[in-house]
Amino acid sequence: MPPVTTPRTRRRRTATLLSGALLLAAAATGVPAAAAAGAAVPAAAPAAVAATGSQVRVNQVGYLPDGPKRATVVSKATAPLGWQLRNASGTAVASGSTTVHGADAASGDSTHLVDFSAYTGTGTGFTLTVDGQTSYPFDISANLYDQLRSDSLSFFYQQRSGIAIDASLAGAAYARPAGHLGVAPNKGDTSVPCQPGVCDYSRDVRGGWYDAGDQGKYVVNGGIATWQLVNSFERAKRAGTDAALGDSTLRVPERGNGTPDVLDEARWELEFLMRMQVPDGKPLAGMAFHKIHDANWTGLPTRPEQDDQQRELHKPSTAATLNLAATAAQCARVYAPYDAAFAARCLDSARRAWTAAKANPNLLAPDSDGTGGGAYGDSTVGDEFYWAAAELYATTGEAQYRDAVTGSSYHTAAVFSPGGFSWGDTAALGRITLATVPGVGLPAADLSRVRASVATAADGYLAAMAGQGYAVPIPADGYVWGSNSQVANNALVIAVAYELTGQQRYRSGALESLDYLLGRNALNQSYVTGYGKHASENEHHRFWAHQFDASLPHPPAGSLAGGPNSGLQDPVAEEKLVGCKPAACYIDDMGSYSTNEVAINWNAPLAWLAAFAADRTGSGPGPTTPSIVVDPPSITVPEGSTATVSVRLSAAPAQNVTVTAARTSGDTDLTVSGPSTLVFTPANWSTPQRLTVAAAQDSDTVNGTAVFSLTGPGVTGATFTATEADDDTPSAAACSVTYHVDSSWDVGFTATVTVKNTGSTAINGWTLAWAFPGNQKISNAWNATVAQNGAAVTAKDAGWNGTVAAGATASFGFQAGYSGSNPAPTQFTLNGAACR
Repeated sequence: MPPVTTPRTRRRRTATLLSGALLLAAAATGVPAAAAAGAAVPAAAPAAVAATGSQVRVNQVGYLPDGPKRATVVSKATAPLGWQLRNASGTAVASGSTTVHGADAASGDSTHLVDFSAYTGTGTGFTLTVDGQTSYPFDISANLYDQLRSDSLSFFYQQRSGIAIDASLAGAAYARPAGHLGVAPNKGDTSVPCQPGVCDYSRDVRGGWYDAGDQGKYVVNGGIATWQLVNSFERAKRAGTDAALGDSTLRVPERGNGTPDVLDEARWELEFLMRMQVPDGKPLAGMAFHKIHDANWTGLPTRPEQDDQQRELHKPSTAATLNLAATAAQCARVYAPYDAAFAARCLDSARRAWTAAKANPNLLAPDSDGTGGGAYGDSTVGDEFYWAAAELYATTGEAQYRDAVTGSSYHTAAVFSPGGFSWGDTAALGRITLATVPGVGLPAADLSRVRASVATAADGYLAAMAGQGYAVPIPADGYVWGSNSQVANNALVIAVAYELTGQQRYRSGALESLDYLLGRNALNQSYVTGYGKHASENEHHRFWAHQFDASLPHPPAGSLAGGPNSGLQDPVAEEKLVGCKPAACYIDDMGSYSTNEVAINWNAPLAWLAAFAADRTGSGPGPTTPSIVVDPPSITVPEGSTATVSVRLSAAPAQNVTVTAARTSGDTDLTVSGPSTLVFTPANWSTPQRLTVAAAQDSDTVNGTAVFSLTGPGVTGATFTATEADDDTPSAAACSVTYHVDSSWDVGFTATVTVKNTGSTAINGWTLAWAFPGNQKISNAWNATVAQNGAAVTAKDAGWNGTVAAGATASFGFQAGYSGSNPAPTQFTLNGAACR
């Protein structure tokens, strides 16, 4: 597991907290980590400290044609040096002189800078030559980061617990059976007991992602990683580039289900996080267990299905509960257009978690709970309260959450530290949500201050980069455990500033941060497996362990190593990196878990950045392209009455804008009753205006739904959903329904529905309707035309079976997916009337 990574001023951390996989067991003895876990340690091939190679340091993957193109040269020369950019044929295509930068404090190197941004040609195999030294080859291409976007997200699929990893998706070397499903020799995670004294029952906590190099699952680390994956989709959707993360874009088994693949991946962890919630009727109901892992450290190497240890649930904590509240509230907002039932379940979980955390604000995770897994101790949870309140407010708009946001000391504090946010320092996540999610109802001046704080933080990171030879957005003393994730997290903030302002310096800063991770650094090392000529490949992991066992693979392409750590907190680093400068305290050795582990919260910001960098235009809507903001995004309209939404713009338009509202699909009984046009000016753009929707009185018993669009010239449109609350009592129909599940498996089932005409006359044409009580989602059907909107399902006859004689039956079948329980529907209507 990765420990906290951020130097803190507001929260003191003890040395024991800096505990990655096996550190607590190994540090005191000086023995190899695997031996401390009680494993038989294979003889690892020796790994020498990385040679730095050429003195010309570049992004070994390459550069975007319209992005910054800079490199660092290690040289003590006091005068500028000449440089040449050569193509794959060796022809010089650009040249110039370096800028002397001088000493780089973090590395101790004397450096020069090369800027060849003016060259916009494309191709493969470019090299940069300076003073007789030639760089590793690199490409210049608009699609440079497409594969990294895919591979960095595939990391999460391959870290999944409780599912077989498919060779067709991950590659033959990475295929494996499902782990921790209670199949021998596993003892869990389908029925996991608590540690003694924590609880007297067991929980099904299957699924989720293995945290890092170990096989523990930690709610607080899963929370930040999940948020970053889902936030990546939110950002892309605002920028209009979400299709690149849409359905069938990634290598996940859910591809083709109509939901964006990145959300499918995040859902695997979200389902686990909600399973970690203490059930109703138990002590501390609504809280979340802090973590689940083996009773003792898992041996190294061990594949998940081979683990024979007892798994244990650890005491609930306020921090874990607020992580659940925050990520489940974000889920409710983002998943609603794709699976309304799942979104509703997320919101219910988030509300219960918030209420439980408020009632138990001081259940703090201790630093001492480090047997068998990382402690993830957290003694201050005000930042988690602020984050969770921000997510709940952005999703619901409710006053109780607004008051929790504005009443928090974090709301006006400087939440972006020089070292970056982390799993233990999450207030920045709430600030980013408030600054970017459309429809957040903060006063205009407060919202402007929130957004300005992001740009101010980004300016600080850019200033840090400008003062260094390798342009890294962390300070010289910021090379802690997981420093690469801190680089990526700060780059994420810089990229958000670009979205909010449209200023190119922020885009350049985010892209240059990727340059550092991919080779422009003191070690001339790409820290991402499979990317670059000299890339990490021996990261610390339980089953990607080729260095210990040649039959096992290296970590898959797209895995980010933890990076330089001046603390040298493992035996390999202590032996081989003595005297290293902070930026050079890294070794690509599997035994060096304090510099070379992988983790979900390190790959998550890498995936976020790769998706940002892969945007073809690199731009979002920008400050000069206002968006229409509608609040709330869905309303219920009583039959025969009205309901309203509030409408405003996200930024000032250049001139007056007329916004037009119209129903685009759904029940015609739902209409805009006034006004259908709203005018916003450069002066009143932030003042909400009311839009009224009416539901006509009718005789049917159906709760109709309609989608309304809001459009206007020069602005980004919006939609909202209205649902009629029908007040008619369904009359009893002469019918009965049999619902039978024919077969069921972990994530799906097939069912047959039979309708019997119990009346005395024939039925000519039928439509059967019901609502699923769970999160079931139909994927295909036969002998009927089936449609689903959220939990509501309608099945219409196929024509040939539309006539049902008195006493006769009609049947149809379907296949559906689900998670958790699979309860059967209890009420059916036939042609709008309830069956007996």
